[in-house]
Parts: sequence; structure tokens; C-alpha cells
Amino acid sequence: MRIVLTGVTGVAGLTIYRAALTDPAVQQVTLLTRREVPSWAKLPANAHQKTEVILHTDFKTYPSDLARRLAGHDALIWALGRSAVGMSEEEYTELTYDYTLSAARALKEAGAGSAEKPFRFVYLSGENADPTGKSGQMWARVKVRRSEDRVERELPELFEGTNITAHIYRPGYFFPSKKYPEDRRNQRSTLLRVADVALGPAVRGLIPSHYSPIEDLGRFVVEVAKGRWPQQTLFRNADMRELVKSVPPLAEPKHDEL
Repeated sequence: MRIVLTGVTGVAGLTIYRAALTDPAVQQVTLLTRREVPSWAKLPANAHQKTEVILHTDFKTYPSDLARRLAGHDALIWALGRSAVGMSEEEYTELTYDYTLSAARALKEAGAGSAEKPFRFVYLSGENADPTGKSGQMWARVKVRRSEDRVERELPELFEGTNITAHIYRPGYFFPSKKYPEDRRNQRSTLLRVADVALGPAVRGLIPSHYSPIEDLGRFVVEVAKGRWPQQTLFRNADMRELVKSVPPLAEPKHDEL
């Protein structure tokens, strides 16, 4: 299968990218991104062979030729996001809501999917925890864990009567893998690295349902995109923790640098 992925430079996106590259069922990963994968990122040795990069600067606009190109894939994993710290509510709403729905509408208009093989739109909703404690109110207003959450509500509604299915995953607290120290150095500020060290063990031990082991997150999201659980629209983090147990582990990849 062929997958489109956004947010590849983020913690979740880069992990999902590695999982997709390692999965033999995934023939191609198309990265829809503003910038190339950074040179510090350690990737499986097959990254060059399995990756196509589409540099795209305006995530609210999709020319018809680009929309058709994306619609020719089997799934899109929407992992584009960032902490709300330092962003106005308008900016964060644009990132969270406008960008996501713009892509969804473009795929719908391009006729993605078929009755025999639906196109899967996998949306990563907001993190359950912000370790700085500064963005909770804004996050709750934009991506709240309630039925009126705009993206989670409108995405399935938008796809009604089409050959596109929406799958929504609400991850818990996650942070870069210890296997990739360069991820932590480049993706996390000093404050967040300290928070990871301080909060990580507490969340894992006291409220494991709110913790997302990052490698499990990557494998799980790829499996959702592949259609392993086609009838389920919403996956809470506790669902992920249980369902991922049924996913066979992938072989450890040989690494290269892109």
C-alpha cells in the first residue's frame, strides 16, 4: 500500500515514518511536508527507495493536480501538530482545524478511494498532557475530548456517503525514543527534556492509560492506516495499548541517514 504522511519532522510523525518504512506491506511513503526530513534523523536503510517527498507550503490550499495525486494513495496519516505554547488561539485553531479539514475536503473533491478499497484518513488528535501546564485551556477549547470537538465530529461527517473513512486516535503522553538520542536533542527543548525525565516514569507507573510508548504509537497508527480495525472510528489511548498487543513486532531495521 501507499501512504501519505504529514508532520514527519515531529515526534509522532518521525516515529510513524520509521514504522511505515519498516513495514513490508507499505510500498511507498509520501511525505507531505514544508521541509525535507532533517539530516540528523536516523532512518531505515530503505528510506530512499520507499520515500517520495512533496514540499507543500500552504496546508489550506490544494491545487487539483496535487489533490488527485494524494487521492491516488491508500491512506493519509495526519500527524501535523505542535504544542500550543507560544501560539495564539487563532494560530493554533488554524493548525489544528483549518489545515486538517482543508486536506480532507481536497481528498473528498478528488474522489479518493473506491467502494472496494476505501481511502483511510487517520487523524492524530491532541496530546492528553502538556508537560509545561501552560496550554491546557487552549487545547481543551480546540481539541477537547468531547463529542463537540470540531475536528473529531466534522471529519466523519464530511466523509459520509464517500469512499473515505475517518479514524481518530487520541494519544497519551509521549516523548522521543531512547533509541534515537538525536531525536531528543533536536525535537525537544531543554525544558521538555527535563519534563520527560521527571514526568515520564510517573505517567507510565501511575496512569499507564495516559502514556503512549512511542514505538507502539508508530506501529499502531500504521496498522490503522492499513485497515486492521476498519469498523472502529475512535481509538482512545487505552484502546491502542490493548490493540497493539495483537500486532506482530517488526524486525529491527538497519539504519541509514537521509
